[in-house]
Amino acid sequence: KNQIKMSFMDKIFGKKKTPKEIMRQYKRSVDRSVRELDRERVKMQRQEKKLITEMKKMAKENQMEAVKIIAKDVVRTRNYVTKFYKMRAQLQAVSLRLQTLKSTNEMMSAMRNVTRAMSGMNRRMNLPAMQRIMQEFSKQSEMMDMKEEVMGDAIDDTMG
Repeated sequence: KNQIKMSFMDKIFGKKKTPKEIMRQYKRSVDRSVRELDRERVKMQRQEKKLITEMKKMAKENQMEAVKIIAKDVVRTRNYVTKFYKMRAQLQAVSLRLQTLKSTNEMMSAMRNVTRAMSGMNRRMNLPAMQRIMQEFSKQSEMMDMKEEVMGDAIDDTMG
């Protein structure tokens, strides 16, 4: 019930949609339009078949004036079907563009997050302190190597 009130309030005051929601809405709208065009095209093709059968029937009855009128209707119907195919292709191209925009937006978002992470790491890294630590490590490592060598020589002298 609380969720219903929120959505009702959102409808009244207008909740701001995210770009992702807007893109989804546009894609749904384009897809719906493509389906509607397909339905209309199928209706037109059915109508064309009916006109052709009627034209054949009229031709058998030798009613040539009616055949000419029906033939013009068939041509007009075929032109509309062609227009529906073209419109469908254009809508699919728009859908593809929307998908490309969405992908580009996702890529930009990922790059933004990586840049933030890199800048955070760069801020946390203290190069002078790191250099001092590395120098101290190198110095201590050399001292240990020398001590190890002296101890090795002492052991060799006692054994040998």
